[in-house]
Amino acid sequence: MKRTPTAEEREREAKKLRLLEELEDTWLPYLTPKDDEFYQQWQLKYPKLILREAASVPELLHKEVQQAFLTLHKHGCLFRDLVRIQGKDLLTPVSRILIGNPGCTYKYLNTRLFTVPWPVKGSDAKYNEAEIAAACQTFLKLNSYLQVETIQALEELAAKEKANIDAVPVCLGPDFPRVGMGSSFDGHDEIDMKNRAAYNVTLLNFMDPQKMPYLKEEPYFGMGKMAVSWHHDENLVDRSAVAVYSYSCEGPEEESEDDPQLEGRDPDIWHVGFKISWDIETPGLAIPLHQGDCYFMLDDLNATHQHCVLAGLPPRFSSTHRVAECSTGTLEYILQRCQVALQNVREEADNGEISLKSLESVVLKQGEEIHNEVEFEWLRQFWFQGSRYKKCTDWWCQPMGQLEEMWRKMEWLTSAVLREVRREGVPMEQKNEMLTSILASITTRQNLRREWHARCQSRIARTLPADQKPECRPYWEKGDPSMPLPFDLTEIVSELRGLLLETRP
Repeated sequence: MKRTPTAEEREREAKKLRLLEELEDTWLPYLTPKDDEFYQQWQLKYPKLILREAASVPELLHKEVQQAFLTLHKHGCLFRDLVRIQGKDLLTPVSRILIGNPGCTYKYLNTRLFTVPWPVKGSDAKYNEAEIAAACQTFLKLNSYLQVETIQALEELAAKEKANIDAVPVCLGPDFPRVGMGSSFDGHDEIDMKNRAAYNVTLLNFMDPQKMPYLKEEPYFGMGKMAVSWHHDENLVDRSAVAVYSYSCEGPEEESEDDPQLEGRDPDIWHVGFKISWDIETPGLAIPLHQGDCYFMLDDLNATHQHCVLAGLPPRFSSTHRVAECSTGTLEYILQRCQVALQNVREEADNGEISLKSLESVVLKQGEEIHNEVEFEWLRQFWFQGSRYKKCTDWWCQPMGQLEEMWRKMEWLTSAVLREVRREGVPMEQKNEMLTSILASITTRQNLRREWHARCQSRIARTLPADQKPECRPYWEKGDPSMPLPFDLTEIVSELRGLLLETRP
């Protein structure tokens, strides 16, 4: 079943089409470092974008990070994601892995990625290879370094805004003297800056353009081939920073300076493109990225601007450090939610049958919503990605088993609710309230099960290697004695609708 695009997706697509219509056959202007007004435009229109050139990063850190990228690639730990965009499944040209705080997840393009945990204090993560453990340790080290750099950059930005001068350049070389925070900043500002740089995950990316037969052309400026299209990074804490370490795999002798005769950006070199969202007046920027360069998107830049990644010739890795909005995206959170739903279990028989503590509509509604949340935001998301997470660690195996057991109890809970609404002698008003509280969630469950089942069987899913093939899990055949309800809820939804009509005056 094809998913209907959300209102936000439809609005975004309409804006894009209007912008392309306005442009007709002309390109919008963009600037590279060869252009005289490049740095002035950067200062005026993109002051919250900071570039730190590779020479300003410690050499030992470069060596460790670049080795860690190659290690994870060698062990096959990065995967292309089968994402959902406007109701269509697409395989990303970029391969990715999420590393971060244990139990954290990060969602983008309707896909929930689960962290391979980095070894923070108190972590019990066990890795399949010592080299993978060392790589995760390195990205934790890089994360700490980038946190410090981000806080310093935020301090400089605050100092610059306070003084209302353009004294702090955006491109900081290794010898540039830093501007301190000064006594005018109170403790609250300092805490706020630390929170905005409290990176809890990094999304690692890899792409070899030579192995990609087709890459989209950048549509607005004529910047050339894109590895990643124009976008805002999703699901981040409001006004939090993003820090990116870029590693294109050319040797130092292969790095070329921009050819002054070449118009626009050099297509052999990777660039990051920036533009103000839906603005056709302000020139875009295409910033060349050389081996070991870092850039930072500070404050609300990610919300007000869009960025894209423009492919060069060599393979490229990046480590993109984020403050993921995890209020509903941690293992701890979903376990607590499941406990809330299961508080309505009065007693459980040996065969799994359950009796309920409460028939209040608010309790029933909440239980069915949590049932959907654990099934579609966690279990199906995890198993849709095959067995990829076992490549690095078994950390998620036990928690996903625990969540599946809790979800199974919720199937028995739903069965108990259905038993009550079918029971003779229940007052019509109470039956109406019960049906109204559960029907929407059970209808959604049926629709989403059909959608996820179809996604797992899709042509593109069948092309994936065995360890990446989506698994439709949980799934069971009709008449399975271990399950109280069928997988396909069509008949139950129809029955509930009929009962609801009967209860209406």
